[in-house]
Amino acid sequence: MAKKRPQTKAKRPQLTEGEIPVVGAREPCPCGSGRRYKACHGRAAAHAVTELVHRPFEGLPGECDWIALRELVPAATAELMLKDGLPEGVPSVTLATVLPMAWPALRRDDGSVLLGLQNDTSSGDISRDLADTLQRALAADPGTPVKARRAPADGPRLQDLLDLNAPFEPVVHSGFEFWVPDPENATPDVTASLERANAAAIPTVKLSGVDAAYWCETPEKNHLRWVMPHPEEQLLDALARLHAAGRSSLGEGTRLVGSFRAHGLTVPVWDLPSGTGADDVEKPAAEFAERLAEALATDAPLTADERRARGGLTNRQITLS
Repeated sequence: MAKKRPQTKAKRPQLTEGEIPVVGAREPCPCGSGRRYKACHGRAAAHAVTELVHRPFEGLPGECDWIALRELVPAATAELMLKDGLPEGVPSVTLATVLPMAWPALRRDDGSVLLGLQNDTSSGDISRDLADTLQRALAADPGTPVKARRAPADGPRLQDLLDLNAPFEPVVHSGFEFWVPDPENATPDVTASLERANAAAIPTVKLSGVDAAYWCETPEKNHLRWVMPHPEEQLLDALARLHAAGRSSLGEGTRLVGSFRAHGLTVPVWDLPSGTGADDVEKPAAEFAERLAEALATDAPLTADERRARGGLTNRQITLS
């Protein structure tokens, strides 16, 4: 039998580092090495996307409210101002907690952009993922949603795209009607998604007297969840001082029950009686803010009672991110 001639492989053009696109992990690497992407240039990309940014919203106006809208508030919007102004044909950019069918973003028929905040992200930097989605939404055709993808590791972050001098002013909604400017012409999928979202939304109100505090109503009891900007250890010490002194409540029947840890900040949580509404805690919350400021300014060592109170608060802390 005649021997087969050895096959010679044509050399593929080699790409520079900056030209190599992101592909599926098991696909051939675009650099032309012949290896799978995950075993070649995907190694560096995988390391980049898994590196966790502890405080992804740090440096943005309203960092505490960004965290609240990401983790705690069902339905809310906030207008976003871009550093370089709005592109032609884009009348507005609005951040939304959730979009229909969990779209990452939507370019509406009128050219305006809705950017979804409560979506799974492919990297450890939510800010970079959101910035990539925003850039693609600004360039999308009107009337189309933006699909999820892995953001480039060297892409811009929200801090690079947004006007950092513009205030961040969330508006909390009772439902998701802001999805549909013209309900009569909504598609059946969007209408069904709207109905499901409205049925699951927990009534929530943003307090007006203090920053980033949100009242919510549940069937058993109500709660106040307050995102605070202070360093975690310092805040826990201050809360422990107040708790040990019996000064950590927001009035009769209320109780500081623990805290969440979310995106680098701490979120104390109070249980409220079911009849306690948002207006009822406005004044107590403002008074608590004054007590907390005093406790934060104290640097004396914790007493034995305060250490026990701190241990109890720490044991009831849940990490959301």
